[in-house]
Amino acid sequence: MPNSSRIPQNKLYPWIALAVLTSLNLLNYIDRTVLFAVLPLVQKEFAVTKTQLGFLTSAFLGCYMLTAPFTGPLSNKFSRRRVIAVGGALWSGLTLLTAFTHTYSELLLRHTLVGVGEAVFSTIAPTFVVDLFPEEKRGRILGIFYLAIPVGSAAGYLLGGHLAPSHGWRFPFYVAAVPGFLLAFATWFIPEPERGSSDAPNIIRRDTIKGLIANPAYWTATLGMAMMTYSLGGLQQWIPTFLSQERDFSLESANLMFGMIIVVDGIFAALIGGWLGDRLLPRMKGAYYFVSAIGMALGVPAMILALYFRGSVMIPAIWVAAFFLLLNMSPLNAAIINAVGPHVRTTALALNILVIHILGDIPSPTMMGYIADRSSLEKSFILPVIAMIISAAILFYGMRFAPQINSAKSEASTA
Repeated sequence: MPNSSRIPQNKLYPWIALAVLTSLNLLNYIDRTVLFAVLPLVQKEFAVTKTQLGFLTSAFLGCYMLTAPFTGPLSNKFSRRRVIAVGGALWSGLTLLTAFTHTYSELLLRHTLVGVGEAVFSTIAPTFVVDLFPEEKRGRILGIFYLAIPVGSAAGYLLGGHLAPSHGWRFPFYVAAVPGFLLAFATWFIPEPERGSSDAPNIIRRDTIKGLIANPAYWTATLGMAMMTYSLGGLQQWIPTFLSQERDFSLESANLMFGMIIVVDGIFAALIGGWLGDRLLPRMKGAYYFVSAIGMALGVPAMILALYFRGSVMIPAIWVAAFFLLLNMSPLNAAIINAVGPHVRTTALALNILVIHILGDIPSPTMMGYIADRSSLEKSFILPVIAMIISAAILFYGMRFAPQINSAKSEASTA
């Protein structure tokens, strides 16, 4: 394993590093969701079915998922910060190649290859972040890091929805790509913390591959996340199209409204979810699982109201459903990271990516598109609702397996 850079001895360093990595994660999700905002325009230009549109996301996530297992050896052989920087530059460059996509097949190839760069970042960056802060703060810290998911996703909807109608569907991709190069360059020079520097000395049994395979805390959190990912992946892709084609919104207003819901709900849900998990952790070892499960369970009735009832109840129900669906983001990631030791953490995250996408948002958009082609998008949304129910059940069950966290780490570990 490469030697870590000399770590600056000041209290601002971990927060600066967190800010840079969170910003790069923000670009990660903008690049993903810009496509969702312009799907009706892509469909019109290339004359493709909704099943083919859904397959764009499935192919991207398939590449992302298959790349993830190879990132572990990379992060062991080379500096994590530099592997992250290369990944960020790669996906930004591929995003710019949208200028040269003039057929559905070319768009499919470009969008698929973006998954290589994003897999490198998503597998390694969280392990970097958690080494900057003590274990008992992980819910809140990951809440900040994963703010990039709702904020970046919303920015993708807003960017695509605002720019595409007047400048063409390709233009938002150019705007989204450029900042990625700058943030990748900055990441190259971030000093790197030692692996496991923030972990309490109680994780030896969880720090082996054999222990990972037989780790029920890890597997229940991963399977619960897979069902959440199935639900979220399908909803993210199809809600703007659903609102514009089946609920009489314009494409721009559908993206604007859904983007605002995702960003506002996402910010509050990520921070509240992480805070609640940390707050309950001293009294309940399964706190991260509990908060995540409650969010999924409460989201189900709100989702049913949002999707199957017209009139004034629909928009408030979407707001409520999105909040509860996103509430689990930081506590569930904290549960997965705490379930394993620092030296198998990258491998664990790579395996997690493999599982959650095989069972989650690889099949979800395509399956929903298939149902929509034969019936309606409204009927296809029953699949995400069922997935939310299964996720809640798995996470409630997983509470019993959560490891006890030693919170006696010194604040000095963040210096």
